[in-house]
Amino acid sequence: MTVTSLPHPDLPVQRIPALAEDVILGVDTHKDVHVAAVITTLGASLSHQEFPTTAAGYRQLISWARSFGVVRRAGVECTGSYGSALTRALRRESIDVVEINQPDRATRRKRGKTDAIDADAAARAVLSGRATTTPKTADGPAADMRVLRLAKESAVKARTQAMNQLKAVLLVLDPELREQLSGLTSTTLIATCAELGADHGEAAFTMALLARRIQSLAQEIKELTRRTTKAVRSIQPQLLELVGVGPDSAAVLLIAAGDNPDRLTDEASFAALCGVSPVEQSSGKTQRRRLNRGGHRQANAALYRIVQSRLRWDERTQAYLQRRTAEGMSRREIIRCLKRYVARELYRHIRPQATTAILLPLDEP
Repeated sequence: MTVTSLPHPDLPVQRIPALAEDVILGVDTHKDVHVAAVITTLGASLSHQEFPTTAAGYRQLISWARSFGVVRRAGVECTGSYGSALTRALRRESIDVVEINQPDRATRRKRGKTDAIDADAAARAVLSGRATTTPKTADGPAADMRVLRLAKESAVKARTQAMNQLKAVLLVLDPELREQLSGLTSTTLIATCAELGADHGEAAFTMALLARRIQSLAQEIKELTRRTTKAVRSIQPQLLELVGVGPDSAAVLLIAAGDNPDRLTDEASFAALCGVSPVEQSSGKTQRRRLNRGGHRQANAALYRIVQSRLRWDERTQAYLQRRTAEGMSRREIIRCLKRYVARELYRHIRPQATTAILLPLDEP
């Protein structure tokens, strides 16, 4: 008679570990917590869990995901904001991160909205191949320029507001003092108002306060501009040698490309990133393209400023404008074409090692 031995009731049953299979991680990111979901490569949901947005929470999230199998890919929402720190933590663990766009409203109406559903959808977007965008890294010179630009934009806005307030207070001054200040240039007005004493009344005191605030903000802007220029020169100094490209425009374009511009496969992808690639909108016998209203809007504005500068100072661009105008194109359409050409030219300098870019001169259609 065969006797079957049973496991000891006081000891855990020993299981032979199976060969670990690949799993896919999806994360719905928030300010204080991240919700993660894990699915198999066949699309079966395994589990979801909530983790705090701390260094310990990121380690727990990665360890928890790896308890289900080998994690090679992860889909993360908001990689440029709430998910930036998690993205860095995943990359340090050699996990490929794919940027996930939030589901559209139609999809959410069909399936509902919870953080667990969004995390599961992020993982499935990676599995299906619908999401393929490699996020920008946030730990290099481009990330530093981004915070410099953020501070400068805030300072410029505050300076403009203070200047408008100064001119508004000027209207309520005593007539004699107002007449002395009315004919001054902005620079002289600010310097003069900064020296006003409290003996001229509360309005003059307010103007002196606003003038000193404008002077302080001007110093901030000057220092931020100097640091931005230095950062651009340390990364891609050749950009500043191009016609119409200043430090602010160069910084915006480098920020858009990120510290890993190799994720941009060709110049067409960079043009799409900047929103200057036309979008197909054909149907039936109608074959047409429309304006691309997507992409990085600040980069698009930077290209517009470059084109406007070249239209004013660059002879080659002026010749292109005249030729296209003679062909019947409007100025707006010509500017769109020029923005596309400028994006192609800048891509060569932003990613000089790329060999797939085909550069056409401006005098070609």
